[in-house]
Order: sequence, then C-alpha cells, then structure tokens
Amino acid sequence: MGMTIQGGGFRGKRQTAPAISEINVTPFVDVVLVLLIIFMLTAHVMEYGIEVEVPKTKTVETSVKEQPVLTIGKTGEVSLNRDTININLLAQEIRQRFPNATGVYVRADKETPWDPIAQVLGTLHEAKIAVNMVTQPQESGKP
Repeated sequence: MGMTIQGGGFRGKRQTAPAISEINVTPFVDVVLVLLIIFMLTAHVMEYGIEVEVPKTKTVETSVKEQPVLTIGKTGEVSLNRDTININLLAQEIRQRFPNATGVYVRADKETPWDPIAQVLGTLHEAKIAVNMVTQPQESGKP
C-alpha cells in the first residue's frame, strides 16, 4: 500500500513581505536640507554682485559754504540761519540770500505742530526748492 503524505507547511509556498503602506521621507528631507543650505550660501555670495575695484582719489579740501538752514520752533516761528523770517517771503528770501543753493535743511522741534511744518514744506515745494530734513540718529536699543 502506497501512501503519499502531503507536507503541510511552507515547503511549496514562498513567503512574501507585507506591502509597505508608508513612504520613507527621510532621504527626501536630507536632500531638501542640503539644497536649502546650498541656496542660503549662494544667496549670501550673490548679494554682492559684481566685484569692482574702485579708484583711489586724493582728499581735497572743500570750502565751507554757509548752507540755508530753516528752523521751525515749537510755537511755529520760522527762522532762516537764526534770522526770523516771514513765511510768505520764505522762497524769495532763500533765493536772494543763497542764489547757488540747491536745497534747504529744515529743522523742527519734535513738539512743533504739524501745520507750520506743512506750510513751510508746501511753500518750498511750490518754489521748487529741495528739502533736506534734519534729524538726530536714534539711540540703539530704543524704538
């Protein structure tokens, strides 16, 4: 009597690994970080653009010219280089006293009302006189 016994077990079957349902993003993150570092370094280098060697010059003494300085006080009084002036004659007075001046330096107290400042700036704008505002540098650490 011949009998065949089939083997139970894994003899004829191949064992397969379970399917991966998640993507491993670690290599992707590594590549992105490397690219980020490269872009950060090249952006810093590119900031300076073309390298240029500027020519050297001698220092020349310039003559000190009296510049027109317009001061507006707390109460709105206007003075041109320490001389009180009528705001209606402002442009005429600047052109008469400073014929070669390209602009005027304007100083105003921080507590000066806005109306006199706006009136002076408007008068200078109508007369096509450039305005340079005089300020003090801000102390470090204060907003």
